[in-house]
Amino acid sequence: MALQTQEAEAVNSKKRLWLPILIIVGTVALVGVYSLRSRPLTIRYATVTRTTISSSISTNGKIEPVQNFEAHAPAASSVKKLYVEQGDRVKPGQLLLSLDDSGARSDAAKADAQIKGAQADLSAIRAGGTHEEVITNQAELARANSELQAAQRNLEAMKRLQQTGAASPAEVQDAEARVRTEQAQANLLQQKTSGRFSQADQQRAEANLEQAKAAYSATQDFLAKSNIRSPQAGEVYWLAVKPGNFVNAGDLLVQVADLSRVVVRAFVDEPDIAKLAKGQTVQVTWDAVPGRTWQGTLTEVPTTVIVRGSRSVGEVTCVVDNADRKLLPNINVSVTIITAKDANVLAVPREAIHQSDGKRFVLEVVNDSLVRRDVETAISNLTDIEIKSGVSDGAKLALGAYNNQALREGMKVTIPK
Repeated sequence: MALQTQEAEAVNSKKRLWLPILIIVGTVALVGVYSLRSRPLTIRYATVTRTTISSSISTNGKIEPVQNFEAHAPAASSVKKLYVEQGDRVKPGQLLLSLDDSGARSDAAKADAQIKGAQADLSAIRAGGTHEEVITNQAELARANSELQAAQRNLEAMKRLQQTGAASPAEVQDAEARVRTEQAQANLLQQKTSGRFSQADQQRAEANLEQAKAAYSATQDFLAKSNIRSPQAGEVYWLAVKPGNFVNAGDLLVQVADLSRVVVRAFVDEPDIAKLAKGQTVQVTWDAVPGRTWQGTLTEVPTTVIVRGSRSVGEVTCVVDNADRKLLPNINVSVTIITAKDANVLAVPREAIHQSDGKRFVLEVVNDSLVRRDVETAISNLTDIEIKSGVSDGAKLALGAYNNQALREGMKVTIPK
């Protein structure tokens, strides 16, 4: 019993010892909190200034020639000779390369012979045969007509003699049979002269002639295109073949363009398309030439939306000067389109803008306190936003506390020197 009493007194003694300590700690904590609350909060700030601000769209694009000439092989052949090298400047009409045309020349001669043969066949059909056959048939027809006329005169004579009793009925019948025989022979020769060939024979001959002409035209087309000439002044920026190379019909041989001006073809995401208009400034950069910017104006705006991978985009183009030929065809570039630009306007960092109940406002530092100012904003970019009304030039706006404490109207603040 005495042991239990001693243990209880020890416990009570410990409680009495910790109680003052807890009171002291609590008092210190309350004083600290009060001190923090009453001490001005150190903040980051920005000063409202006048500047030029622009709103832009950033995307990717590709470089293309303004007017490109590319030659393709008209038929399977081999490269006979090159007259230029890649990078050469050429004039309009200058010969670039030639293809082996020996086979085409042989085919052209064959096709020409086929045309002449088909023309002769068609003429013979229309005339009823060859010239010799026509003369022979006409001579035989003339002789047959003469024999028919003689037979008819003989028949008439026999009929008169029969009336006087000088000719028998049998002699008249023989004369009639001869007339029928000569008539049949004359009809046969007449048909042989004028109707020897059918309409189908003539159509077949006409088809053969057209086929021969088509073959000849194809060979002439290849012969004309086997010597590749540039239709325009420019630079040979792509030469895909070497002498002796075999090429198939349609293979790309050479490309020529004037690269002093190039087209930038870019793709803008669907939500930004409504911001685009012809004449807007376009800035182009290429990672291979750091620090360099090419500038042009928008010449085409999207007329439809297309799908490229996972993006729904509109296609835009602009032309930029490229006098030093740094921008090469088919390279990928970064494109910035300036959709709006205002000069000498008030602008602040986007971080200074707050929003509540659909209204935008800033917290201005006035006499070391934060005062709410409702503002009207205009265009913006990635870092700044234009202020149309609500604050004046030179005003200091709170951006945030260094200890990340939330800011509110009426809070005491201090600005680091």
